[in-house]
Amino acid sequence: MPLILPAFPGPRYRGARQLGGAISGRRLLFIRKFYGGTKRFEMLAAESVPRPVSPTGGNMSELPETAGSAKNNGRPTSRRRVLQAGLAAGAAVGVGAWRSAPGPAAALSPLAKPLRKPGSRPYPKLPAGTDTIPQIEHIIILMMENHSYDNRLGMLRRPGADGFTIGKNGKPLNTNPYKNGWIQHAFRMPTTCQNDKPAQDWLNSHLQLGTGHNNGFVESGVGGTAMGYWEKADQPFYYAMASVFPIADRYFCSVLGQTDPNRRYLMGATSLGQVNDTAPKLSDYPANGTIFDAVAKVGLSWKAYYSNQSSTALFPELYIKNTKKIVKITEFYKDAAAGKLPSLSLVEPNYSTQSEENPQDIVEGEQFAAEIIDAVMKGPAWDKTLLIWTYDEHGGYYDHVVPPAALAPDSIKPDVPKGEKVYTGFKQYGFRVPCAVVSPYARRDYVSHKVMDHTSICALVEYKWNLPAMTYRDANANPMLDMLNLKSAAFKTPPKLAKPLLDTDKGTLKCLKTGPGVIPPPDSITK
Repeated sequence: MPLILPAFPGPRYRGARQLGGAISGRRLLFIRKFYGGTKRFEMLAAESVPRPVSPTGGNMSELPETAGSAKNNGRPTSRRRVLQAGLAAGAAVGVGAWRSAPGPAAALSPLAKPLRKPGSRPYPKLPAGTDTIPQIEHIIILMMENHSYDNRLGMLRRPGADGFTIGKNGKPLNTNPYKNGWIQHAFRMPTTCQNDKPAQDWLNSHLQLGTGHNNGFVESGVGGTAMGYWEKADQPFYYAMASVFPIADRYFCSVLGQTDPNRRYLMGATSLGQVNDTAPKLSDYPANGTIFDAVAKVGLSWKAYYSNQSSTALFPELYIKNTKKIVKITEFYKDAAAGKLPSLSLVEPNYSTQSEENPQDIVEGEQFAAEIIDAVMKGPAWDKTLLIWTYDEHGGYYDHVVPPAALAPDSIKPDVPKGEKVYTGFKQYGFRVPCAVVSPYARRDYVSHKVMDHTSICALVEYKWNLPAMTYRDANANPMLDMLNLKSAAFKTPPKLAKPLLDTDKGTLKCLKTGPGVIPPPDSITK
């Protein structure tokens, strides 16, 4: 007899889709926990899931130098609404200060070599599980939500880093056009709070790309809000960290879409066709597993530390089968203090208050990230730890670097909403997002210009432990090794970083009650 379950318009997915597959009592508990309850009930229909081709094999690579020595839009409740069908997709010319990333050949450095295939290992002559970077024992992924590089680091002014083009008055020269010919200039946000305008679903993201020059942000559903940014005074900890530790100014999110498909890329190097934050089917699982599966297969440990929701549930079976490894965030602080962090960690904020998604106050997310990083730097295992800080996608906020071509991870096509275009599918990265590497072995005074995306994190894990690639995307991704100096621990003694704003100014939270201010400011528009 079919099992009757809620239709799940709960806290993370509203009104969305039926889930397919056989459902056990354990799965029922998972669904209720992840989606929330409702008085509406529907019968679940079993659905088949397309699987990507999974060839194996690969070509030779060289070890690193030290190896051997060692309102409602298809997203959660808080996501933006999708544009109405009548919204025009055209974008006007006249955008200011946009810049292209390197062309496909330069951008995808692996394309200069024979392509590695899914299932191949970075070092084919070495067995899986070989530790090629023994200096590092713990890799931590700290992923926040929904901000572009320019939105958070555009005003960093770090030598060599590609941020805003700054005019003689000290303000950005970057602009975007309105349909009526007005020009929206980049502007500092009036407070640390956000409004509800930013949108980054599949349609909006491609509208923001415009004519291929990132000139459609203001014409998209975001409007002038897209051109807002924060600077050092608004996020002192982030600016201190991004000024000291190496950052990547060509780190792109994996797909021109929302949070969930991008987080799927982080874990499985594919979104299985997902482009928006739609409910996963119970049968959704990468053909070659996830990065957590790969780590566990060679006997290594992993944990996902969550505050109120775990991204592991985006691949339901991953969550269902690993409930003992998916633990509350309080356990992270205990493990860090005891020097008992696992080989691989995923650390997640409270998605209601700390993830930095609009309309949250960004200071709460900065404070959370600062606490995590401080716990790592003060822990006894600091000398053998590497933490990556980044964001899942751009959140609808402007960035001036055009996303370059990318390798499609597999043969699965984008599952776009009815009536929407496929565009370039998964053969193009999403917009840039901030990325920094925090580690004793982080390269001092360094800004990476190598093209990376979330699967570069997978590639780093795979290179360290010689694990087989999951898809074509991670098999050929840059593994971030240029951001490390494994011969010398430049940050053996952790640097002293500025405190997050909320630690020194509790009053910044008042905008949650009084509002984010006028966005965009009238004087930021040229009519």
